[in-house]
Amino acid sequence: MNDTGQLVIETAGLRKEFRGRRGTRVAVHGLDLAVPAGGVHGFLGPNGSGKTTTIRMLLGLARATSGEMRLFGEPVPALLPAVIDRVGAVVESPKFSPTFTGRRNLQLLARSTGLPESRVDAALETVGLTGRDRDRYKGYSLGMKQRLAIAATLLKDPQLLILDEPTNGLDPAGIREIRETIRGLGERGVTVLLSSHILAEVQQVCDSATIIGNGRLLASGLVRDLVDAGATTHEVEVADVDAALAVLGRAGMSAARSATHPAGLRVESDDPATITRTLGEAGLWLSALTPVRRDLESVFLELTADDTLGTATDAQGGAS
Repeated sequence: MNDTGQLVIETAGLRKEFRGRRGTRVAVHGLDLAVPAGGVHGFLGPNGSGKTTTIRMLLGLARATSGEMRLFGEPVPALLPAVIDRVGAVVESPKFSPTFTGRRNLQLLARSTGLPESRVDAALETVGLTGRDRDRYKGYSLGMKQRLAIAATLLKDPQLLILDEPTNGLDPAGIREIRETIRGLGERGVTVLLSSHILAEVQQVCDSATIIGNGRLLASGLVRDLVDAGATTHEVEVADVDAALAVLGRAGMSAARSATHPAGLRVESDDPATITRTLGEAGLWLSALTPVRRDLESVFLELTADDTLGTATDAQGGAS
């Protein structure tokens, strides 16, 4: 298990430019990324926001224009060979033989990379393919194929696993399978960087997250802190709803009847104490005041509202 005090992934001022006949497109623009050891870290952004480009630079598959990158504290790409055995990644669809079983595919992969075949059983068990490992690959569902791809990366027992949009194209059952696999890996102490634009799924499995748009850092931190930050809506219960609406309106606060409670209001205010004081001074006493918890999708949509989804050029461009 990694030391939870360290950063497994770090970037500082990371920039990637693509030059073409139509000018320069900036896919990643001064990105500062910090992924702590242990657990699942979401790497979130709309399609075209620079997620895949960032991952490809970290893995030495693309050259950064400028900036710094570190894996396990070592600068990359300079010292990537020293740490690459600690990293597993599913960035593109792996090539498996369709006529071989899942187990046979993993056995051949282990043999070709000099890894002990004894790791095949553990990898299959981790991704939940035990019992289906002797089925031919061509008969696997998309979810099973994706789990086999993850199992292939687990053969070398990585400390860091990078997954780029692992649930793309999957049905709800496949998404659930991948979610459970990722959650289990995080609980085992593997650091998982999960690149995705599916917010509901990320919120269920990630401990922390980074949100980017147009290749720029928009927010980063624990998922619960990102969700709570800036929450200004409160559910208020009061005996005289009409009087409360009038008082709050005169005080300049936005309020409306609750859609779920007959004696409730939804009030916009940064400070719940202001709501209590304003109504109390008018002789209206609250029976309940509850902050309305946002979900990660709400945060994401607010932060990426101006994202052009990679259609702009020059300093505003983006790539997936």
